[in-house]
Amino acid sequence: MSKIILTGDRPTGRLHVGHYVGSLRRRVELQNSGEFDKIFIMIADAQALTDNAENPEKVRQNIIEVALDYLSCGLDPEKSTLLIQSQIPELTELTFYYMNLVTVSRLQRNPTVKSEIQMRNFEASIPVGFFTYPISQAADITAFKATTVPVGEDQLPMLEQTKEIVRKFNSVYGDTLVEPDILLPDNKACLRLPGTDGKAKMSKSLNNCIYLSDPEEEVRKKVMSMFTDPNHLQVSDPGQVEGNPVFIYLDAFCKDDMFAEYLPEYSCLQELKDHYTRGGLGDVKVKKFLNNVLQEQLSPIRTSRKEWEQRIPDIYEILHKGSMEAEEVAARTLDDVKKSMKINYFDDHALIAEQADRYKAE
Repeated sequence: MSKIILTGDRPTGRLHVGHYVGSLRRRVELQNSGEFDKIFIMIADAQALTDNAENPEKVRQNIIEVALDYLSCGLDPEKSTLLIQSQIPELTELTFYYMNLVTVSRLQRNPTVKSEIQMRNFEASIPVGFFTYPISQAADITAFKATTVPVGEDQLPMLEQTKEIVRKFNSVYGDTLVEPDILLPDNKACLRLPGTDGKAKMSKSLNNCIYLSDPEEEVRKKVMSMFTDPNHLQVSDPGQVEGNPVFIYLDAFCKDDMFAEYLPEYSCLQELKDHYTRGGLGDVKVKKFLNNVLQEQLSPIRTSRKEWEQRIPDIYEILHKGSMEAEEVAARTLDDVKKSMKINYFDDHALIAEQADRYKAE
């Protein structure tokens, strides 16, 4: 069986460092590993419209923001297929068929859906499209027969629901769909990067994000204002590393060889943590180190983005070509699904012949 990846993002705006460590950096590594036969990277604009139906221009403008971040981080259209979800009509049809395999109560129990509904204050009036988001995601994954889906921890319930839909479909209609494996970040700090204010999740609405495209000075300001251990009031005070956003970011981004250049009195991150824990190490010094670490990682991304910003028509051509290629794959899967469901009436010549013979005999 071919090894195929499907992953992507909703175009809600520029991507931030949480996206980067949670999935984007890993996608580039997987793309360059040579281990996979095909990699599909989707800009999920149709899903973004489920809670932006009255503001399509916002989604439309954010397509290019996500594409710029993809390309500037190293996703290569020669190695990965970049596509726009809404341009693949087969995904909508698959979603409709899968809806019959999922109950309302099961969707209501999905932890990710419950969390997202609460965050958007949809409790009283939930758009149906948003409510059925897990089914749409299952269509995306199965359309390309993805064997591997790299995701962050918060997406685990969604992927479990996809696996349930695949099992249900195959049990009813015969083995047709591929059940995907989930690939989590290999660095635990990357499972969920907190916001700069210490809140559990980065969010544009909370203004607690460091964006991949932020200028150098903007990154510095955000790092220096980051939430740390609220009980670490004096330099001499013992500090807490666990749950401290500055150290969580260092866990996600820092490499031991960075200390020689930016903080030579330490040889590794554990030494820094030990000093902070016993006291005598101030937050400002740690934040300055984190700023240097982030700038080293983000500088080439910013430079590449500036170059791609001068090639906007080329980016749309890349997305167009990728979407056309992806549609061909999705169309083949849809044909398989309709055949298994026995709704491929015009292609089922045996059915037509059998019925013709039966009625002639009568």
